[in-house]
Amino acid sequence: MNYRTMLSTLALCAALAGPLAAQGKPIQVALVTPVQIVPQNEDVSGLRLNFIYSVNRSVKYVDLGLINVATGGESEGVEWALVAYNKGSFQGWQSGIAAVTRGSFTGLQTGWFTSAGQGKGLQWGLVNTAQHWNGLQLGFVNYAQSLHGLQIGLINIIKTGGKFPVFPIVNWSF
Repeated sequence: MNYRTMLSTLALCAALAGPLAAQGKPIQVALVTPVQIVPQNEDVSGLRLNFIYSVNRSVKYVDLGLINVATGGESEGVEWALVAYNKGSFQGWQSGIAAVTRGSFTGLQTGWFTSAGQGKGLQWGLVNTAQHWNGLQLGFVNYAQSLHGLQIGLINIIKTGGKFPVFPIVNWSF
């Protein structure tokens, strides 16, 4: 991330902080859980910035850190981390070396390893997995228990209902 992009992101977060303050906990800064401003069983609606590891129930809008964990509820917005792990649902852009949402996912999921329970949108990574995916999986290895959409990659696996159970380059189910 270049200097201008970082400043733009911080300026946007600062501009949103005022109106979001009325909605709950607008700012989370954490070193490691439990050394954080907002307790781990509460939601953050604004900006969560963690330096090593942070846990909250859900995060809305901007979530940046090394290891981000949401334990449930509905998260949305932008989540960028080395490891982004959400046990609830997520809507927006989730990115990391590992980007995982156990519940329902809608949007763009990018990383070396991406995984979703039930999702729709685009998974773009080296290895993409989903129980049910509605949309496009783009990567070297794509796996879906069931799929309504398209897989493009070196190895494409659709466990049930696909045109082919395993197929190179492209696989689909509509």
